[in-house]
Amino acid sequence: MSPAVRDSQAMIAGMAPQLDPHRWAFVAVTPDRAPELLGAALGTFREHEGVSAIVPAALAADAPTFARITLTVHSDLEGVGLTAAVATALADAQIACNVVAALHHDHLFVPADRADDALAILQALAAGAKVA
Repeated sequence: MSPAVRDSQAMIAGMAPQLDPHRWAFVAVTPDRAPELLGAALGTFREHEGVSAIVPAALAADAPTFARITLTVHSDLEGVGLTAAVATALADAQIACNVVAALHHDHLFVPADRADDALAILQALAAGAKVA
């Protein structure tokens, strides 16, 4: 794997967003559903209120459905500006964005019905980045 990118413009230019064909939901993990939800979870996070999980939308019929867009640039965890740039671009289009940063990539969860719009905005943002 290539080294992590830290420069903000280089991260934006290289983000190469990819839309995941699956749909996801954010849920609270309850004891009665823990094995099912945790076994299928894409990610989890422990909060004061309990454990939250990102699971296939089919497991959370009443929850809002999200599409995941992965920014495929290997962004440095100490890099500055990528999250702000993508969140601002999406906010300008009135698209909600929940960001999960992992070790190698950032993952954006946007409302499923706005996934194509969000992908186009991110592709345009990357194309317009100025790399030194």
